[in-house]
Amino acid sequence: MSERESMAYDVVIVGAGPAGLAASIRLKQLAEAAGRELSVCILEKGSEVGAHILSGAVIDPRAMDELLPNWRELDSPMTVPVTENHHWVLTSTKKREMPHALMPPFMNNKGTYTLSLGNLCRWLAGQAEALGVEIFPGFAAAEVLFNDDGSVKGVATGDMGVARDGTRKPDYQPGMELHGRYTFFAEGARGHLTKELKRIFDLDSDSEPQVYGIGLKELWDIDPAKHVPGRVIHTQGWPLDEAWGGGFLYHQDNNQVALGFVVALSYRNPHLSPFEEFQRWKQHPEIRAILEGGRRVSYGARAINEGGYQAIPKLVFPGGALIGCSAGFVNVPRIKGSHTAMKSGMLAAEAAFEAIAAERTGDALDAYDTALHASWVADELKMVRNVEPMVAKFGGTVGTLFAGVDMWMRYLKIGLPFTMGHHRDNEGMWRKDLAPKIAYPKPDNVISFDRLSSVFLSNTNHEEDQPVHLTLKDASIPVDVNLAQYDGPEQRYCPAGVYEYVEEGGRPRLQINAQNCVHCKTCDIKDPTQNINWVVPEGGGGPNYPNM
Repeated sequence: MSERESMAYDVVIVGAGPAGLAASIRLKQLAEAAGRELSVCILEKGSEVGAHILSGAVIDPRAMDELLPNWRELDSPMTVPVTENHHWVLTSTKKREMPHALMPPFMNNKGTYTLSLGNLCRWLAGQAEALGVEIFPGFAAAEVLFNDDGSVKGVATGDMGVARDGTRKPDYQPGMELHGRYTFFAEGARGHLTKELKRIFDLDSDSEPQVYGIGLKELWDIDPAKHVPGRVIHTQGWPLDEAWGGGFLYHQDNNQVALGFVVALSYRNPHLSPFEEFQRWKQHPEIRAILEGGRRVSYGARAINEGGYQAIPKLVFPGGALIGCSAGFVNVPRIKGSHTAMKSGMLAAEAAFEAIAAERTGDALDAYDTALHASWVADELKMVRNVEPMVAKFGGTVGTLFAGVDMWMRYLKIGLPFTMGHHRDNEGMWRKDLAPKIAYPKPDNVISFDRLSSVFLSNTNHEEDQPVHLTLKDASIPVDVNLAQYDGPEQRYCPAGVYEYVEEGGRPRLQINAQNCVHCKTCDIKDPTQNINWVVPEGGGGPNYPNM
């Protein structure tokens, strides 16, 4: 502790995603309007802003219109408006178009844009820095710091130059302490510090458990003759059977399509592999026809919050607040969360600025929690609160029908007094002998590929001689429980080939290839016994997504 240097700010923000960047911009706007100085910094564990950002993405500009009303004149990357909206229900060989007239009006994509969320964050970072925000990419917040009274004091970055055995290498550098009057946690889904804060301050006590999906994504350069800028396609049905989820394919700029597949992590069959389901989905005749003649240029994966309104935890605690996907504001049926994440950051910024102007520090920003639940973010999420649990309970076909009726009734303001709950994603997995095995086809290396060649395209890299950031609470559980009862599901739910069982001395052993980790957090969520704990590696490690 004595080796650490410290820096003090009015507000410290962990994570340079849409929420953290929007919060920083709003703070500086308010300070400028009031004619006062306000110091704001953002820590970003990726090697640059956007390096760890992954989303479809179709973005509703509602929050952007409030934050930067002149964004259209500021060379924003939001340049491809959605022009076509398709929803396909797939069988193994055919598709059926679902008429959009069957869906409530808020489900259409009129006025939205399709683009790289990573590039949008890079642009937002430029706007923030122009206002005086200090952004530190390549520095991972590894520890929450507390004052003597238990309030959050700030965060400390991880030490650099620590060997795998815990010894200090010649290039060792101790972490830096960042102290703030208030600290915002904008880590994204399943943030490792957020998880600790929820435990310490019991933030989940009055909410349903958060549930997740894993989203896998690729970028393809396709034949220009097949490219229709602004065409948006969503699919459901095949190839998923017992699990639920679906695919997306967005025609973006420069003859490029962003495509991907989301699998809800509540699935029960331990033999299921979300990665293989994605590769299988691409072989559907309608999807393959778009990709043939094209070239895959990038790959990545990320967990997605799917719990909705009832899974939002308490947002504030002494000295800090949760914003963006750290709290979970994704609108699951709309497949959008960037606009709600940005709005949450803006509301937190307004509450913090009011507190700082009143010379407060380290208290709970209750005004933010109140404002969020009175905002259009809450209105939007309340409208769709039963969609995910209905589909999870009744399956893709019947659940979608029930969810559609529920959304229509709420849209028409016909009273539905109930809110469905959730079960944690790690619960309810079938034993391996009770679950049907799934025969996945071998990749053809044209449309479908293996995991290791995919990870190569994510530009993932970690300093090899550092402590493994995928930690086991009990080293015996992988073999004695996971392999024995569930056939080692971590081999299949990880989209990056991090986990594999190898023979050693005639006995199986779990090998953790941490250098492959794309920071998706699936293992931290799905492990049946919650024995895997994801902690932050050295700053700058992980994927380096160019425009995901």
